[in-house]
Amino acid sequence: MRIPSFLTATLLAGIFSTLGCSKNDAITIIPITNIGTTNTQTATTVDPYAAIKLALGSSIDPANLDNYANQDKPAYILKNNLGPNVITDKTATLGRVLFYDKNLSINNTISCASCHKQNFAFGDTAIVSAGVEGGLTIRHSMRLINTRFANEAKFFWNERAANLNVQTTMPIVDHLEMGFSGENGRGTITTLTNKLNTINYYKELFKFTFGDTIVTENRIQTSLASFINSIQSFDSKYDLGRAQVNNDNQPFPNFTVTENQGKALFITAPVFNAAGLRTTGGLGCNACHNAPEFDIDPNTLNNGIIGIANSANGIDLTNTRAASLRDITNAAGAINTPMMHTGVLRSLRAVINHYNTINVNPRNTNLDPRLRPGGNGQNLNVTEAEIAAVVAFMQTLGGNNVYVNKKWSNPFLN
Repeated sequence: MRIPSFLTATLLAGIFSTLGCSKNDAITIIPITNIGTTNTQTATTVDPYAAIKLALGSSIDPANLDNYANQDKPAYILKNNLGPNVITDKTATLGRVLFYDKNLSINNTISCASCHKQNFAFGDTAIVSAGVEGGLTIRHSMRLINTRFANEAKFFWNERAANLNVQTTMPIVDHLEMGFSGENGRGTITTLTNKLNTINYYKELFKFTFGDTIVTENRIQTSLASFINSIQSFDSKYDLGRAQVNNDNQPFPNFTVTENQGKALFITAPVFNAAGLRTTGGLGCNACHNAPEFDIDPNTLNNGIIGIANSANGIDLTNTRAASLRDITNAAGAINTPMMHTGVLRSLRAVINHYNTINVNPRNTNLDPRLRPGGNGQNLNVTEAEIAAVVAFMQTLGGNNVYVNKKWSNPFLN
């Protein structure tokens, strides 16, 4: 469409409306000089995504979006807590930008990705994560892998968020984390939405995604949840083996003898005597971390760790959720992050040793009954060979793609 450049903005708006221009149309402006004496014309194209390209380079191409909505998953993966939410390529793309943007913190220093790093399975290597102005998170930052493929729909270690949508903006309004708390003179979530409304690439992204430029908390939540729900990992050694058998109880053809032994110990329930000592059977990890998703059972109670991160005497009995065990290590077998809400355990061997002997603390009124058979703290009586086998098996749960796929990477660096 060609429009003379001398027309006023008001007249242009009327013409656009009359002609039915799309909101995403690239409009060609023709400056006309020397009216009545010359027909010299110069064409200029207005790019509706100029601000996106300026801020994000080639990492975001609205005309060629990455695939978030229709990713393949193995046929044996059946759990899905997506509910009424829908992942779309548009919302996940916007969510990716929001996830990595430090503008979402009160002083432009912290993003969601500051605590959930792609190269560590979207977790943090620190015991607790850094927030704004010297603040620290209260608990260790949970890894964000396969959050969608689980029975548990609640989020945070203590399940205080009813679903992922609600969870996404809770760190943003937390005084210690991203700071839009409304406390001590700080702004609120409305301050943030007003802030994002003034940023040109968000004007273009929100219009592209939702049809207009308005930034709201609900739209932020929808987009962030769409992106996080898209993060999946199903290319591990475990998956290669699981695809070749009918169920997890069968030996995997691609596993070593030790890895298959570890799998059997992980899945098989222990048999205890009256004193809580294992006499036969496996370690029973599968009771709370059920294969093949390895998500946490929503009905679990406290796992025997009742401390508070970086506190010598504090007690907290409310932590009953955990991340999927997938990508607890990377494909090379290296631990991605410290484990438990306190970050107190730094190796798989330490985790097994914790569950090997559960000491019933009289202050722990929320201990899961599966850890106190007959009222006694369990004693799995594991051997060195059993520990080595279970560690070997858990190391098969680490994939490759999730760490390097650009669609989950920082768009501001590409």
